[in-house]
Amino acid sequence: MKRQIILFSCMAALLMAGCSKKKSNDVIITSKVEKPAVSKTPVRMSAWSNTWNVTWGGGNYRIDISRQPDDSLAMVKDETGQTFVDNRITLRISRDDGSVFLTKTFTKASFSQYLNNDYMATGILEGLVFDEVDDGLLEFAASVSHPQTDEYIPLELKISRMGDISIKRDSQMDTNSDTGDDDDD
Repeated sequence: MKRQIILFSCMAALLMAGCSKKKSNDVIITSKVEKPAVSKTPVRMSAWSNTWNVTWGGGNYRIDISRQPDDSLAMVKDETGQTFVDNRITLRISRDDGSVFLTKTFTKASFSQYLNNDYMATGILEGLVFDEVDDGLLEFAASVSHPQTDEYIPLELKISRMGDISIKRDSQMDTNSDTGDDDDD
């Protein structure tokens, strides 16, 4: 009997201790979502350039493309408020003798009629690369992207032997474009 009284007293003490303890309001059931740190300085893509050597219309040509961040262009912000510097891309096509066939500088505004309002407001001109010579035209792939994401609008740029430039939205993404020095027909 003494044992039962001791056991009953212990259970009563535990029960009272459990009931008398107030729950803390400091307990967080879910983890806090940390806001990413937004840099006060604008983010810039690195400067980039590349060269391709191609055969086009029976002649040899050198294609030079360079990308530079440009502070004179309107900057864009992402959903966190981070500011990004837009880019300026220069395309230069030279003949084998060194004479210049075409020089053209592109900004996002160069592609404005192919972009929706969202990409005009929050996108940057990310890149321009040589793709191929097809049907007598030099073909290039360009992209306007949301900075630091995989979201972009693919564009196709074609140049004729007369130097005429045509641009359209690319409906097929090319994952096999050339990225270095090549000789193409």
